[in-house]
Amino acid sequence: MFRVSQFMQELVGPTPAGERRDPPGPVVIWNLIRRCNLTCQHCYSVSTDIDFPGELSTAEVFGVMDDLRRFRVPVLILSGGEPLLRPDIYDIAHRAKAMGFYTALSTNGTLADASHVARIAEVGFDYVGISLDGRRETHDRFRRKQGAFDASVEALRRCRDAGIKIGVRFTLTEANQGDLPWLLEMIEREGVDKFYLSHLNYAGRGNVNRRHDAYLATTRRAMDLLLDTCWDYQSRGLHKEFVTGNNDADGVYFLLWVRRRFPQRERHVRAKLAEWGGNSSGVNVANIDNVGDVHPDTYWWDYALGNVRERPFSEIWQDVSDPIMAGLKANPRRIKGRCGACAYFDVCGGNTRTRARSLTGDAWEEDPGCYLDDDEIGVATAHERLELTPYSRRKATAT
Repeated sequence: MFRVSQFMQELVGPTPAGERRDPPGPVVIWNLIRRCNLTCQHCYSVSTDIDFPGELSTAEVFGVMDDLRRFRVPVLILSGGEPLLRPDIYDIAHRAKAMGFYTALSTNGTLADASHVARIAEVGFDYVGISLDGRRETHDRFRRKQGAFDASVEALRRCRDAGIKIGVRFTLTEANQGDLPWLLEMIEREGVDKFYLSHLNYAGRGNVNRRHDAYLATTRRAMDLLLDTCWDYQSRGLHKEFVTGNNDADGVYFLLWVRRRFPQRERHVRAKLAEWGGNSSGVNVANIDNVGDVHPDTYWWDYALGNVRERPFSEIWQDVSDPIMAGLKANPRRIKGRCGACAYFDVCGGNTRTRARSLTGDAWEEDPGCYLDDDEIGVATAHERLELTPYSRRKATAT
C-alpha cells in the first residue's frame, strides 16, 4: 500500500529519513468467510451466495488469533466474501480489540443496516472500508445487483454518523475510470475519511476480467488526478487520507510528480520512498483464507504456503523453504526484465508479482502493469517487454 497523504506531508513537514524498518509482524488480511451476497466482476476470491465447506470454526479462529498476537501481528483486517454474513463476526471482532489488534472491517456495505452499524460501533472497529466502483449505474453493473450503490452509500453515512472512521475503496478499470472525478468529489461531500484507489490485480474474477484493466495512459491520468486532489487537501489544511494499492510503481510516479512540482524536495522524498521500499507481499502483508490456507497476500489464492490447522501461522510465515516465500523475502528480490533494471527498484521493490505470474507463469518476470516508460525508470536500451492489450497477451519491442 502506498500512503499518498503521508508522503505529501513530507513536502510541507519533512521528517528524517532512515533505513527501511519492517513492523514486528505482518498486517493480516483475513477472509473469514467466502460467502457473499454479491458476485462482483473483480472479486479475487470468486465468492458467491452459497456456503463454502471447511471454513474455520470460531474456536479455530480464536486459536489462530492467539498465535498472531504472540507473533506480534499489529493489524487484523476482517474480510470475506462478506464478513457480515459470518454469525460470529462480532465475537471475533470484540476479541481482536480486546487483544490489542488494530481491527478493521472490509465490507461491501449492502448489509450494514442500522442494527449492524450499531454493533460495529459497539465493537469499536478502528476502520471500516466500503467498496464503490463509481456512480450508481456503474457500481450496480460491477456488483451485478441493482440497488447495491444506494445500500453501500447509506452504510457509509450510517458509519460516519456513528463516529466510525470510514473509507471508500475503488478498483480502477477502463470501464469505470470516467467515474473517478465524480467519486473524489463525492467523498468530500459525504465526509469520508479515507480513499483507497486499487489497481486491478489479476486474480479470481479480476483475472478473468483483466481485459478491462485500465490502459497505461488511463492509469497515469487517474494518478495525476489523485495526486493533484491530495495536494489540494494538503494546501487547504484539510486532512483526508489517500492511499493506493496493487501497483507499487505509484511511488515512482509520485517522485516524478514531485520532480516537476517541488524539485527542491526530490532528494528528500526519494530517500523517504526508499525507506518505504515498495511491495511487501510475503513480508509485511499476509493473508489467511476462509479454510485456513496462508497466502503471501490476498491475490495469491491459488498458491498456499501452508494451513493454520496443520502448522501455526508464525511457523508458516517464517518458512523460506517455499520458493515463492524465499523469493519474496529476498533482499533485494531478483526480478527479471525492465523491473530488475529499473533505477528505482529500491522504491518499488519489483511491483506486484501476481500480475507477472498470471500472464507469464513466472512470478519473477517484470510486472506488465508498470505504467512508466523506459526513460522514466532509467532503462536506456530497448528490449522485449511484456505488455497487456485489452483482449490478448502479446510481446512487443519497447522503444
